[in-house]
Amino acid sequence: MEAIVTASRRERWSAEVVRVIASRADAPGIEIARRAGVETVVVDAKSFADRDAFEASLITAIDAARADCVVLAGFMRVLSDAFVLRYTGRMLNIHPSLLPAFAGLHTHERALAAGVRIHGATVHFVSPVVDGGAIVAQAATPVREDDTRDSLAARVLALEHALFPRAVRWFVDGDVALVDDRVRRNPRAAQDALMVSR
Repeated sequence: MEAIVTASRRERWSAEVVRVIASRADAPGIEIARRAGVETVVVDAKSFADRDAFEASLITAIDAARADCVVLAGFMRVLSDAFVLRYTGRMLNIHPSLLPAFAGLHTHERALAAGVRIHGATVHFVSPVVDGGAIVAQAATPVREDDTRDSLAARVLALEHALFPRAVRWFVDGDVALVDDRVRRNPRAAQDALMVSR
């Protein structure tokens, strides 16, 4: 989230981050957003009787911001199909693996255990299938012989901080869209849809 706010201002995007919403009052992003002067809202998941009530409140908070794009940046909750479908084609997520490999949790440990030679991050449109939406862009890093979960995670996180703002900007600039469950890119975004680090 912080990388997106920073990039949007540094690069003078045609759009701005209008609201940061967290499901926990102690989420680090809330304080980061406040320091950056971005409006914040906490929709505390623990204060609702069930997921439907929580998501109804979340929808109210999102829709009140009149956002064109919903970005899941560290929002670690599985959302219902109905919620996801409400924002189809305008909700983006980043996942710390090269999807479709290692969807879900513990991606770095699983990548190391599987012995893959390349790992990375994926920006995708959110779909009802967890981590199964159409892929917008990916960034890759080689897996080193001496990598640990922490060393690999640190390199992937650096890739995420570069990749996610780029993909969000493509969306707000109209360079990327979801059409018939497939990503449509203009040539500029297509050329830049894969990043590789050393």
